Amino acid sequence: MDCRFESSEPQRNKCAACYRQFNKMEHLVEHMRTSYHSVHEPTCGVCRKHCRFLESLREHLIGPLPKAECEKIFKERGCDICLSILPSRSSMRAHRETCQLSRTNTSILYRMANLGIQDEMNNNGRGRVVAIACKMVGGGSDGSLDLCGRLCLIDEYERIIFHTYVKPNLQVTNYRYETTGIRAEYLRDAMPLKQVQRKIQEYLCNGEPIWQIRSRGGRAKILVGHGVDHDLKDTAKYPPLMKPSKLSNSLRYLTKTFLGYDIQTGIQDPYEDCVATMRLYMRMRSASHGVEDYPLATDPQNRNNLATWRQNELERMTPEKLLDLSRSDYYCWCLDRRDR
Repeated sequence: MDCRFESSEPQRNKCAACYRQFNKMEHLVEHMRTSYHSVHEPTCGVCRKHCRFLESLREHLIGPLPKAECEKIFKERGCDICLSILPSRSSMRAHRETCQLSRTNTSILYRMANLGIQDEMNNNGRGRVVAIACKMVGGGSDGSLDLCGRLCLIDEYERIIFHTYVKPNLQVTNYRYETTGIRAEYLRDAMPLKQVQRKIQEYLCNGEPIWQIRSRGGRAKILVGHGVDHDLKDTAKYPPLMKPSKLSNSLRYLTKTFLGYDIQTGIQDPYEDCVATMRLYMRMRSASHGVEDYPLATDPQNRNNLATWRQNELERMTPEKLLDLSRSDYYCWCLDRRDR
């Protein structure tokens, strides 16, 4: 009996999410307090292991040292874009055709360059989610200071809401034409930066006072972007899309890896970046996760789930029960579907 007890004990102390094993149950409990495992984490479709990042899941399946059993099944019927496992090889091939997206029609980009300004902000019945992208020109003595020179805003159907060249409030010393396609004459009579900011803010608030805007619900629009500096839906800082080192991936890399096509080749256009950002957001939002009444660890109902005063009680629980109590420390975009 002693042998059986010793061999079964490590299994009892094995995390039900990431499968790490601990010598003592108290160590597993502490791990659950800090790991924030939840149904929202990327999960292997074969062994059901949870990963913090999609990059970690990719390494688990097809990395330098993959899990052998998972790698075998994934090679037969796994999608290397969304990392899902399909029931059969034929269903995988059919899925792959829809999962791999194509680049946007570049002819619209050239038409936009001649339009200068396109404004459809008066039409508010175009969905709640919008994507923004800018192209920066250079300011300062060495041209390294980023100044917004062109901006595009689209809706979730990839239709242009607003496009304009932007006149910065500082002198432009480098137009970065090789990547922006912007010339001095495009900005000479362009809309001033403050006017652009005011128009976009009014559109995003959608008639709701800015001090009443909430992170969930309400009339205000959801704004997504890549590498935005404020508290927005940011694909550069969305945990599943980040690197295991907690650094951000470039929009170009994310588009190639998770959408299956190339962007930012040659002269770049903010419309194309908008579309890529929106598609990444929509793909993450459509992820099928379990439903939780209070999904965040910061929700008041979850504050005592893994509280230290429950230590003895928690140590008597199974790893599966501990996982049921655990919650995410970030807002998963799949939750946006519940607010619509």
